[in-house]
Amino acid sequence: MFALRHLRLQGRAKIHLPYAATATTAKATTTKHMPAVPARVYVGLHTYSSEYRMPRLLMLQEHMTSWRLHQRTTTTLSESSNQERKTPHKATLLQELADAAKPYAQLMRIDRPIGTYLLFWPCGWSIALSADAGCWPDFSMLGLFALGALIMRGAGCTINDMWDKDIDAKVERTRTRPLASGKITQFDAIVFLSAQLSLGLLVLVQLNWQSILLGASSLGLVITYPLMKRVTYWPQLVLGMCFNWGALLGWCATQGSVNLEACLPLYLSGVCWTIVYDTIYAHQDKLDDLQIGVKSTALRFGENTKVWLSCFTAAMLAGLTSAGYACDQTLPYYTAVGVVGAHLVQQIYSLNIDNPSDCAKKFLSNQQVGLILFLGIVLGTLLKSDDSKKHSKA
Repeated sequence: MFALRHLRLQGRAKIHLPYAATATTAKATTTKHMPAVPARVYVGLHTYSSEYRMPRLLMLQEHMTSWRLHQRTTTTLSESSNQERKTPHKATLLQELADAAKPYAQLMRIDRPIGTYLLFWPCGWSIALSADAGCWPDFSMLGLFALGALIMRGAGCTINDMWDKDIDAKVERTRTRPLASGKITQFDAIVFLSAQLSLGLLVLVQLNWQSILLGASSLGLVITYPLMKRVTYWPQLVLGMCFNWGALLGWCATQGSVNLEACLPLYLSGVCWTIVYDTIYAHQDKLDDLQIGVKSTALRFGENTKVWLSCFTAAMLAGLTSAGYACDQTLPYYTAVGVVGAHLVQQIYSLNIDNPSDCAKKFLSNQQVGLILFLGIVLGTLLKSDDSKKHSKA
């Protein structure tokens, strides 16, 4: 009782500065649920004895410091929670879109661009060969054909998976494909294919009308190729006819017509090249193909695969030489043809047809073949003389 009475009396008096600052802070913050401070603390503060007052003052300061820390933490957490509620879940939305698009990206093999490269290179060869002497190839046309190769390769993969859905489910390497695994339905694939073909048509109509007719005529090969493995041991031949159509189309797109003297040997060379690399690719699945009853050149050639591939490589080099002669090509072109030949020979004779990983490695290296030949054509055309240009026109 005495202590409380003493506290009321001292409250009317002038308070020392250290206590006044603390009391002011305490008064300002009591509205925010300031923690209860024992009365004995305040009583001790109003005692004139410094020995008794200082410990009480320290106790009060500790209480206030603890309360301020609690308030700061609570405020920060509250602001963070409010910000999370106000911010839209962009990361979640993007993740959902990515998850929805992933099966379609897998369907068109967007994660395996090797097929797009192999489809583009015959187009690039033809466009570069058709360039005037001493000139670079038409880069806008190269870009247009690169886009077309990306779209149509994806469409071809969609068609292939639609035909082979049941077969892919029985093969170890292909059973995780979207259609075979049930990630997307057949109807979804049809709708997606319609969109791909529409985009392909949009690219095709950028060319002249001769090229539009020539490009549209290849659609039959695109659709029927997946069926060939059911009826013949030469589906790779049909694939080669389809994949190298750009050797005819590229020249037609730049010149308005097809020069068969140059384009036909180039086209046949591309077909032979496709048989080489796709036979190597087919050796990965030959055991599954035997069990299912699917045919391929890998099964047709068997242990004589290297002999067959050597013959097709020789035919490819002969065709490239003939095409270069028809176009009055120069030394860089023939040098590139020689390097391509050496690359293919090394591929074939180091190939282990019973090792799927080695077959995959050799198959992927064929993108280098296309690039080497393309660079040789460009350099050879740049070094052409004006006389060869006049002779070509004549």
